[in-house]
Amino acid sequence: MSRDHRFIIASFDGLRPDLISPQLTPHLWRMKAAGVTLAKHRTIYPSETRSAFPSLVTGATADRHGMVGNKYLDRAVTPPRYIDTSDAVLLRRLDVESCGRLYSAPSLGEILAAKGRSLAVLATNTAGTTRLFHHKAEDFGQIRLSGHFREACTPHDVLTEIERRFGPLPPAPPKTEPDRTGQDWITSAFLDVVWPKYRPDVTILSYGEPDVTSHFHGTGAEATRSIIAHCDHQFGRVLDWWQAEGKQAGVQIFAVSDHGHITGHTRVSVTNSLRAAGFNPGTAPSADVDVVVVPGQVGALYLANPEEANVARLVTAMTSEPWCGPLFTRAKDDVNGIAAGSLSNRLIFADHPRAPDVTFSFRADDTIDPFGLLGGTFYDNDRRAGLGVHGGLHPKELAAVGLVAGLAFPNAGCASFVASGICDIAPTILDLLGIEAPQTMSGRVLHELLRPFEAFESPVREESFETRLGGYRQLLRREHVGHACYIAGGWNSY
Repeated sequence: MSRDHRFIIASFDGLRPDLISPQLTPHLWRMKAAGVTLAKHRTIYPSETRSAFPSLVTGATADRHGMVGNKYLDRAVTPPRYIDTSDAVLLRRLDVESCGRLYSAPSLGEILAAKGRSLAVLATNTAGTTRLFHHKAEDFGQIRLSGHFREACTPHDVLTEIERRFGPLPPAPPKTEPDRTGQDWITSAFLDVVWPKYRPDVTILSYGEPDVTSHFHGTGAEATRSIIAHCDHQFGRVLDWWQAEGKQAGVQIFAVSDHGHITGHTRVSVTNSLRAAGFNPGTAPSADVDVVVVPGQVGALYLANPEEANVARLVTAMTSEPWCGPLFTRAKDDVNGIAAGSLSNRLIFADHPRAPDVTFSFRADDTIDPFGLLGGTFYDNDRRAGLGVHGGLHPKELAAVGLVAGLAFPNAGCASFVASGICDIAPTILDLLGIEAPQTMSGRVLHELLRPFEAFESPVREESFETRLGGYRQLLRREHVGHACYIAGGWNSY
């Protein structure tokens, strides 16, 4: 097969696959007809943006790349420090301070640059997310552009050129307002400047919606549906170009999302519950805090003294709460965590030096929300009930958009029901480019997409893990295809 390929990865932050339809997203629907739908495509755990997108570009789960959550506690320094990965300036400083070890695994931008190839990023996500797509772009003189945040943009001359044509970077709108101007800006920048002048080998075009609007209006709300349609329209401009000239020029195109959303129905306070159980919780480390509760929809608890007895006490307190879903601690053996009632965090690929002592998801269920969408959960934030959340192990949080089209993929108009995941994109791209994937990649090459479906054979294995503590019971399901492993979901009951 020819190695003269180029690639576009168009991402829609937080888009549930079941929201793609001829009426709402006619252009993504058009891509389904032109390519292959990955019908069992999933993200990683935690199903958070700044864990999932690092998996996209490293081809690895969080235990290998080290971005263990949108926010985490860095205990490699004294005193420990709280890290918010939405901060692009902080991420650059962390990479420099660690001698290039922000990621614990090589990323796509680094791998391509070592072979004289290029990755370009245009994104409307947070400044930190934009950097994480290609965190060393400035070191290689490659393109990374934010639709809103100047501190995430490089090189300066490319930004200046685009601003001359399309005006200055639009300011990020308030989170309560859908972001339209940013999506327009990055699409025009790609079509009119980045592609015709620079022709990157791989381009990531990341639409930061509908995630934010779902968080503040609801996953199926009119405002969210409106911004989904708007992003789809901008993607339609890219698809028009691809069908007119890009496809025959050897451009392969992926459309993906980093996670889904479910609906928060019952607000709780983890901090208050732990305080009632006799702990001194806080959201940042200090002398009087014995457990740091990292804010977010994924439960991340860091103990000041993570001895086994303290972990067990914390797990006992957690599993007595009606809002506590699946829960994980460091490994005791291949299945169980060190605390009774917990599973090993290795099972969800969360075993990393940055990982919390106790990782948990909020208890989720299959309730139908006011918009007719399946999936509800307890949640811990300051917003009202009925809004979109993600990060946990409900199948609708783990489900991600996966579409692929191009001359390298012969099964146009078909759907693949072989499990796949966000970690599989990078190794598939490298395989088509003839570049060896590093051993750190836990994803697999999507061979079934590169040949007629009937020619694909690979062993598929399903497995379940269960543990109990008193009336608390949890269940985790996974699926293997070849060497790759995908989390299908996590559940619990009382």
